[in-house]
Amino acid sequence: MRPYDERLDHLLAQAARVFAERGYHPTTMRDLAAASGMSLAGMYYYVKGKEELLFLVQERCFTRVLEGAGEAVARHRDPLDRLQAFIRHHVTFFAAHMAEMKVLSHEANALTGESRRRINAIKRRYVDLLEGLLRETAPVESASERSAAAYVLFGMMNWIYNWYDPAGALDPERLADLITRVFIGGFAEARTTVQGG
Repeated sequence: MRPYDERLDHLLAQAARVFAERGYHPTTMRDLAAASGMSLAGMYYYVKGKEELLFLVQERCFTRVLEGAGEAVARHRDPLDRLQAFIRHHVTFFAAHMAEMKVLSHEANALTGESRRRINAIKRRYVDLLEGLLRETAPVESASERSAAAYVLFGMMNWIYNWYDPAGALDPERLADLITRVFIGGFAEARTTVQGG
């Protein structure tokens, strides 16, 4: 990640918003200049083109969510608490970055070459972190079931940009708690209940 730069941060936030509203492919550099209030020359000072902007939006987002999740999980020792901390961090982070969530979901395959490889490597680390938490929570499940469960959970959490309003009746923390209860009750505790019955 580059050192923090307020103008670049503004440019990436505006690029995420425009990509989320219009889609990556139809968006032009002129659209992005208009949205960010920067000149084309000003934007080209920071990036070579539109794909690098998309790469930086994704890199910044995935790096921040990975680092934050690692810190959130490290504060707990109990496996269920660690999993809940991961879910709460993911939901609250993306509730504050809904445009970025949509871009990460919809434009995952728009990157090419080394940019795609680098983003996929960060995503893999994030998935591995969740799968490790699921191994702690439900060690008797097979690796294939844990992997599937990880993507089920990501599906629950990542789809919220389609329907969720962070300013609505359910704040992000309560939404995270709800997702945790639904997921843990269906994955980690269901087996215990069946085996103990």
